[in-house]
Amino acid sequence: MAEEAHSLAIDQVVQKALDDAHVSESDLSAVAVTVGPGLSLCLRVGVHKARTIAKAFGLPIVGVHHMEAHALVSRLVNKGLDFPFLALLISGGHNLLILAHNLGDYVQLGTTVDDAIGEAYDKSARWLGLDIRKGGGPALEELALEGDPNAIKFRVPMRQHKDCNFSYAGLKTQVRLAIESRNLCTDGIPISSATAEDRQLRADIAASFQRVAVLHLEERCQRAVEWALKMKPSINNFVVSGGVASNQYVRTRLNYIAEKNGLQLVSPPPSLCTDNGVMIAWTGIEHFVAGRFDDPPAADEPDDMQYDLRPRWPLGEEYSEGRSVSRSMKTARIHPSLTSMIQGSLHK
Repeated sequence: MAEEAHSLAIDQVVQKALDDAHVSESDLSAVAVTVGPGLSLCLRVGVHKARTIAKAFGLPIVGVHHMEAHALVSRLVNKGLDFPFLALLISGGHNLLILAHNLGDYVQLGTTVDDAIGEAYDKSARWLGLDIRKGGGPALEELALEGDPNAIKFRVPMRQHKDCNFSYAGLKTQVRLAIESRNLCTDGIPISSATAEDRQLRADIAASFQRVAVLHLEERCQRAVEWALKMKPSINNFVVSGGVASNQYVRTRLNYIAEKNGLQLVSPPPSLCTDNGVMIAWTGIEHFVAGRFDDPPAADEPDDMQYDLRPRWPLGEEYSEGRSVSRSMKTARIHPSLTSMIQGSLHK
């Protein structure tokens, strides 16, 4: 279904982007396209479209790492953002802490061992009967403003692990159990139809969840800042990007961590936090200028060609102190990391 939705939309989306920019394909210098990580069926739709355009107009292709794009889009809107910097990438599918040494050169300080924070927000919002048409995260954040963040004592995840990895599966379970134990019947009763008492209880759960979910972020980010400054004392900026970075409570709490450590919090505007084409194009520009691109596809390239897709593709190598026993990249890895690929090409 996802592949079909991509296929139905891609031609008109690309055409609209060109029309809105008042350019045609012949005005382009190159084509940037996400090659991973993600669902291979959906990645294939994008790569096929990109190669079709590149072949027709003789354009170079830049294969982009989706998570690198989240990290780099801040450099589009903050011209003073130089390497090295620390970055937290938070979305529905990802929790990633990286030290960006340079373009294409990253060290992974921490990742999620199960669910990402955005997934926990979305599921909790659904269980609380919120209107999630504009996203579960924004709906929960709004309701949490009405609640007491200390009403329910949820446990902060992974405090016994002195690393920078994340876990949200257990917190999701705590939220579900809190709803069940209070006999909250949210099935079929949306928040708009709830009694005042019922609404307050839901708001308390939302606020308590948000406080602990973000406290987990704060604790991991504090340790990551310490690790990063140990490796690169010249770091001045802490970049926070991805869909969850548009949450104001998250930004406020992470700004506190940044200021406490003498760093500047840098975050793209909300429109560039969620997945978007601008971040892919910008990352393509960065690599294109650095001379990292593939030649235009051959004129006789078959339509059913097997593309180099990277559904599971780490951004960088794991920091030795941050290696997760429960999620070793040695077993999870399918494709060599972007960083190791670029360093390998430099040494050829």
